Amino acid sequence: MLRDIEVQLPDDGTTRFGELAPGAALVVNVASKCGFTPQYAGLEELHREFAPLGLAVIGMPCNQFLFQEPGTNEEIAEFCSLTYGVDFPLLAKGKVNGPGSAPLFKELRRAKDPSGRAGSVRWNFEKFIVSRDPATGGAPQIVRFRSSTEPDDPALRAAIEAALAA
Repeated sequence: MLRDIEVQLPDDGTTRFGELAPGAALVVNVASKCGFTPQYAGLEELHREFAPLGLAVIGMPCNQFLFQEPGTNEEIAEFCSLTYGVDFPLLAKGKVNGPGSAPLFKELRRAKDPSGRAGSVRWNFEKFIVSRDPATGGAPQIVRFRSSTEPDDPALRAAIEAALAA
């Protein structure tokens, strides 16, 4: 089950995904040296707006796309905090595709984007909204948005609101 998957924390510890995100979640693979990096500001805005309603915004730094996340976990956290005021949790840097990819992303990659495509993460800042659907007995529902979808996009916000209502 998705909520039971262990995730790596920046301090080399682990926890269950469900501990970080007991309700709805927005999971994003992030990078500090990418054209989409300014999306951190919008993700932080979503965190501040929706965390009190039960949304967990979670970032996982990834260096798989043109080596755009070369820093250590500590350097990444400092950059995010100082540059964008990021207060939402960051996981340990990891892989989202291929051998050795994070178990969480193995599950998230099964989700289809609005054009009906599942599979590999194509670039930094893909967004996955995870909710529970009472109609399926609490099985997680995942909605996927590609990197170019900005955090303030109406469709993304609507999917967050739907996830919170589930």
